[in-house]
Amino acid sequence: MKNIIPDISRQIYKEDIKKLIENKYSTLGPLWVNYQIEWMNGIYSSFKNHDKFLIIIYLLKKTIDVYSRSFVLLSYDQFYERDTVEIKKFNISEISYELNIPKESARRKIYELVKLGVIKKNKKKFLIDRFCFNHVKPENSIKRMARFLAILSNLYNKENFISRKITSSELETVIKNNFSYIWKIYYEMQIPMMLTYKKVFKDLETFHIFGACVVNQHIRIEKLNNLRTHRTNYLGAIFLDKKIQGINAMSISDITGIPRATAIRKLQKLVKNNYLTIDEKKHYRLTGNFAKQLLPIQKIVLDRLANFSSKVFNSIEISSKNKT
Repeated sequence: MKNIIPDISRQIYKEDIKKLIENKYSTLGPLWVNYQIEWMNGIYSSFKNHDKFLIIIYLLKKTIDVYSRSFVLLSYDQFYERDTVEIKKFNISEISYELNIPKESARRKIYELVKLGVIKKNKKKFLIDRFCFNHVKPENSIKRMARFLAILSNLYNKENFISRKITSSELETVIKNNFSYIWKIYYEMQIPMMLTYKKVFKDLETFHIFGACVVNQHIRIEKLNNLRTHRTNYLGAIFLDKKIQGINAMSISDITGIPRATAIRKLQKLVKNNYLTIDEKKHYRLTGNFAKQLLPIQKIVLDRLANFSSKVFNSIEISSKNKT
């Protein structure tokens, strides 16, 4: 197969996609936050603990990094066809530092993963067992990301930045065929995002619960106002529109899978820190005060999303040229 050198002038740039996301946030924002809460729900359901899942994907990411440095590209099926995946040697201090987990907590969580048979040691090798794959195989994440990118490509096409619309089925195929590369950059987007919000909220359960409140207000403002506006205006309306109904603790527990007692405790913490308010019906809403902190953080997250999206679109452009 003849490899075609890509046209530099036709490259898709992160800055253009970021601008598009900002300007079309009323279309893309609700989709993105909804997909992210679904991803967080999947994370929690895997081990009933966000940090254990974070440890696993961090270790898988280190392995994918080795493949990338060795110019090895694996498809989705190739990556998951074996009984185990060998991971790079690691230690507790590294996990603690890189994932912002207290050292003793990191030690305990890794011990529990070993006890479950997820992480194994065979002589000098560290392995992740196939047993774990049912928890971390990103079948649903690939479908969600493909759907989001398809809608993004449609908007991008209308702005004449990209020559054609890209379907979700084509995107899903490209992601699976280039899995070790694309999931490397996917983890490079998601892991820092989780760590950024963990730093703000102190733990991922609290962020997960707060995220459910964010999704609720995105959905409800769509029904009320049908806004078509820039990100800052859209989010300003979410925080300031008093007609938007909040969400109760039971619904949050049902959405996230987090036990109701834990959800209530975390919600009380969020109210105390002025991230949420609670009304007489015990519905929780976002506060305008937190918007000042949220907007800069979200801007960083969307910058990473734009970077990921541009790399995927450029991969498709190169793949298409190589086929012709």
